[in-house]
Amino acid sequence: MRTTVRLLGHPLHAMLVVIPLGLLPVSFLFDLIGLGAGPSWFAVTFWMLFVGWVVALGAAVFGLIDWLGIESGTRAKRIGLWHGGLNVLMAGLFLVSWLVRLPAPSHPAAVAIVFSAIGTGLLFVTGWLGGELVDRMGVGVYPDASPNAPSSIGIARKPAIPR
Repeated sequence: MRTTVRLLGHPLHAMLVVIPLGLLPVSFLFDLIGLGAGPSWFAVTFWMLFVGWVVALGAAVFGLIDWLGIESGTRAKRIGLWHGGLNVLMAGLFLVSWLVRLPAPSHPAAVAIVFSAIGTGLLFVTGWLGGELVDRMGVGVYPDASPNAPSSIGIARKPAIPR
């Protein structure tokens, strides 16, 4: 199944998810470092959470559009529903963590760090589900994908060399 929203031939959802997949768990790591190293780490975490969450919202919009294009009654549709639903929960956990920090970003309450920890664990599950969709079920992959497929950039497209 080819995704509907693309930029220069590549799925926009896949381009965006790498930002929250990097920032959100690293923000939790910075929380752990901040417990011993001081408040400046928590201040950085605050902004990592903000940027990661905002970009996750954008990725969710394009992920929903892609999910709507998956054929009904398929395993991919079911896995996509779990992937999206759990990502909404995960994003909510990180949002709560960020909101709890608002009064004092450099001195978060323990509950903020707990929400980030749970969100990080859930993020690994949802990331695996996303990998399952792409790597096992081929969602978002061109039907003629191969090691010799032509570039996705360009006006004239030649068919891929058969495998």
